[in-house]
Parts: sequence; C-alpha cells; structure tokens
Amino acid sequence: MSKLMLGNQAVARGLFEAGVSVVSSYPGTPSTEITEFASKYPADKLYCEWAPNEKVACETAIGASIAGARSFCAMKHVGLNVAADPIFTASYTGVNGGMVLAVADDPGMHSSQNEQDSRHYAIGAKLPCIEPSDSQECKDFTIAAYEISEKFDTPVILRLTTRVSHSQSAVTEGEPQEAALKEYTKDIAKYVMVPANAKKKHVVVEARTAALTEYAETSPLNVVEDNGAKVGIITSGICYQYAKEALGDGANYLKLGMVNPLPIKLIKDFAAKCETVYVIEELDDVIETHCRKIGVEVVGKEKFTLQGEYFQSLIKKVILGESDSYKEFSEPVPVRPPVLCAGCPHRGVFYILNKLKVTVSGDIGCYTLGSAAPLSAIDTTVCMGASVSGLHGFNKGRRGESEDKAVAVIGDSTFIHSGVTGLINIAYNRSNSTVIILDNSITGMTGHQNNPANGLNIYNDPAAAVDLEALAKAVGINSVRVIDPNDLAETEAVIKEELAKAEPSVIIARRPCALLKTVKHKPPFRINADKCKNCKSCMRIGCPALCWGEKNVTIDPTLCVGCGLCSQMCKFDAIEE
Repeated sequence: MSKLMLGNQAVARGLFEAGVSVVSSYPGTPSTEITEFASKYPADKLYCEWAPNEKVACETAIGASIAGARSFCAMKHVGLNVAADPIFTASYTGVNGGMVLAVADDPGMHSSQNEQDSRHYAIGAKLPCIEPSDSQECKDFTIAAYEISEKFDTPVILRLTTRVSHSQSAVTEGEPQEAALKEYTKDIAKYVMVPANAKKKHVVVEARTAALTEYAETSPLNVVEDNGAKVGIITSGICYQYAKEALGDGANYLKLGMVNPLPIKLIKDFAAKCETVYVIEELDDVIETHCRKIGVEVVGKEKFTLQGEYFQSLIKKVILGESDSYKEFSEPVPVRPPVLCAGCPHRGVFYILNKLKVTVSGDIGCYTLGSAAPLSAIDTTVCMGASVSGLHGFNKGRRGESEDKAVAVIGDSTFIHSGVTGLINIAYNRSNSTVIILDNSITGMTGHQNNPANGLNIYNDPAAAVDLEALAKAVGINSVRVIDPNDLAETEAVIKEELAKAEPSVIIARRPCALLKTVKHKPPFRINADKCKNCKSCMRIGCPALCWGEKNVTIDPTLCVGCGLCSQMCKFDAIEE
C-alpha cells in the first residue's frame, strides 16, 4: 500500500526499514524533518537525538558505525562545512556498520546564506554520493546507501535538495530489516589515523573509488530511458522530474542516481546514440565537467544558469525554444518579506540596538530578521557562531575604539552550536566585547526543536540543561546579566551599562518564543483613537500586528499577543490593554 510522503519523511522510513540503530543530527532546513520523522519510530530500535552541532552529530554516527551499528546523520549544505573535518577522515577509516550522511542542498537559497553544491564534498572526500529524484527513491536510495556503505567499507552521502526534501509523492512501505549489530574488533591500523596508517589507507581509498566507478557502470541507481529520440538528457535528482515534464518522451534520459563517482562507459554509450546531449543539473557543472573530461561533447552551463533552481519552462525554452504563456497581473503584486512574529522576544532588543546606533555582529537564526526595516539593527551575518568571533575581530581590528558601541547577538541554540568557542576567545584574548544571547528557549528558525539549553531532548523527555550564566562565567566572563527583552527601559539601561564596562560581558535576553504552545499570552491591546496623535512612534518596532488604518494606527487582534512593546513606545497612553 502506498502513502503520500515528504521526501524527508521517506528517508526516515528508509532508515527504519534499513535497520538503522543510531541517528544524530542538528536541525537545518531543508533537512530537519528527516530526524523529526525518524524520532517517531520506536526508540529501542531507532534511537534519535539532536546534537549540539553537525560535527558532533557526524562524529556520533562514526562512533556508532565503528561499534557495529548502522548509523545516520542529517544536515543542510552549510552544516556539511561544519562536519567536513570528521567526514574526510571517516573516508579513510571506512565503516563497520553502515553509515549514511544526508545533506540537503538549497538551490534558490530559500532558507540559506549561500548556494553551495555538496557534490564537491563527495568528490573531495572521495565518498560515494547518491541522489534521489522523488519520495519513493528517497526511501529506496536510503536503503541502498547502507548496502553500498557496507559492501565498499565507506560512509555514503545521500544528497537531497529542497524540492525533493519538501515535495510529496507516493511511497510503498516495506518490512523493516533486522540489521544485526556487527562485532567490534580492535583494529588500530583501520581506525587510528596517525600518518603512518593514513598513508596506507589513502591507497585503499583510491582503490575503492576505482571499484565504485566500476559499480556505477551497472548500478541500478543509474537508469537509461531510450525513447528513440535524437536529443539526450543526462541529469539527476529533481532536474530529472523537470526535464520529463518539459520534454516527455521527446528525449532520451540518463538519470544518474549515483553522482559520485560518475560512470564513464555508461555515459559514452548513452551519448553515442544521441545527436545532441544536454546536461541538466542545478548549481555547479559537476556532471558536465566529467562528460567533457571523458571526451563526451555536451551542452550545459552555456545554456543553463549556475544560479538558483531550474523549472520546467526554463528547460522547455532552452531546448525546444518554446515559452509558456503566463497571465500577467494588471497591478504589481505587493512584496511580503518575512518579519519577526508578533510578540517575538527579540524585537525589543533590536529596537534598542537600533536606537543606540551600535554596530551589531549578527548570526544565523530567525533573529537575523532584525536586519530588516524598520529595525535595521544587524550589520553582518556570516555563519553559525560568527557573530561572537566576528565581534572580537571587529574590536581588535578597530584597536579597541569600537568596544563601547558594538555588540554581538546570537540565539541560545546557535550559541551552543558554535558561539561558545568564540566567547572563550573573547575571554582568553581579552577584547572588551559585549555578547547578547537571545535565549528564547527553543531552536526557532527550523521549527521548534529542543536543544541542550532548554532541558528537553528530541523525545521531549527531561534532559540536562546548559546553564548559560554559569557557562559564561566558567569560560572567564565575570559580568553576566539577565534581562527581560520585553522591558525596553531595562534592556536599554543594561546594554548601556555593559558597553561602558572595561571588560568583556554577556547579556542574556531571556523570554520564550511567542509561538511556543506552553506560552500563555495576554489579551490583545487596542488603540484609543481619542488619545492617538498619529505620531507613528509605535510603528518603529515593526510589529506585524500594527498597521496604518484610514485615520490612525490599528492593532489586529488576531495577531496581537499582548506583549506590550507598542504601549511602551506611546507617550500619549493611547495603546490600552
């Protein structure tokens, strides 16, 4: 019987059917739901956890694999940057129990700060990489990945993209396997990567790559569809679906399920039967470069873009010269940029930071929206944890002249992920830097996952909670303050005081996310039209519950959660409970 599943849900089903024992991940859109769905299976068979970051998650999976269990970790493409250190060496050690790493790329940058192509990591680490094109393949390829992992003694990368992870298609469920725990035998030459051992293992890795290339020639993951056409399409993943919808049976297809290593003879034989061969792949020219390297002439990035997502009409226009007709709106469609939610505990902090005209080193999270107008409070955003290290470097670079007018902002989950090491650097190398930890008790941007700072694990069971105040003091920060960010007067006073100190400091702005089910909201506020002077001061906080009416500001009672920030802005007491 078939069920409609998200691609990520199907991967989780594949983990269950493959007999995987240990799953460790850090949430990152578009990969997050894999681990969330996996955690719904019995924990005694499929144990799941949220790790502090992707490196820890990957190392946990490596450890479980060495122990003899089938293991898994999931992350988004920028998370693979964090996990790169252990995964490159795990390529040398190989596995005991099968190990799979799922990485979800984000063409089009729907929720990401860059558009990197993770296939380069597979090539660089010399790891097999497979790429499904729909939900059924997400499940089937996951199971196949463990067979490849154990057959070739290697971790395997399962590459997804946003459209595969977050689209739905039918999946036929199978019976779960019983993957027995493999015996662990101490093997220093295999698992201890000192130079003498690693030199020998590199030889093994190259031999494995050759064997995998041979496997790719006949792998059932690589499929030829011969429609007797003159045009050939070499593609993989979601681009196969786009090409099929655009061209139908008017082309031949080589759908590559294994995208590293790529076959040679299979591609040559396919191309030989076609007059023109197009390579359709989002982001970088990985398949195209391989084709040219082996002497196969193809049409690729000279016709298709290196940026963003592809779609059916693009392929139809490039190959057939046909354009789809679209109905034009008579009026321009208004933009709807993302905003901080009504009642967001970060809003007060950003309003004060903008008011004080301080330089703000920002970080990755929903609070990155503090950069948007009218708050416009964030100056930089680079990667997870960079706000803290970046502030230290900024202050050192300015020779200390900016220390009383620059801060870092970072969420509680992001601080645990990679902010704490930057704070250690501030304390150890002494810059009078002020770090504001925006503690909203949850990992907000990826959909409310628990983290080591909120006292609950992935199963919502009580867990050890990191004491942020004690941690900051333990690494050498003596001045640690806790504030309620909804109290604007207190927030402003404390930020001014900490900036004025000749020592590093941490401010913890603590209030739970307004969207948490456990948060009890006050009744909505309303505008007393008789008192309102239409000064629009309240609009400066950028709350979506506030809007400009025909005569004065109004408050949408369906959005307002009674946080009271706007009432603190009004000098005329026109905003009432």
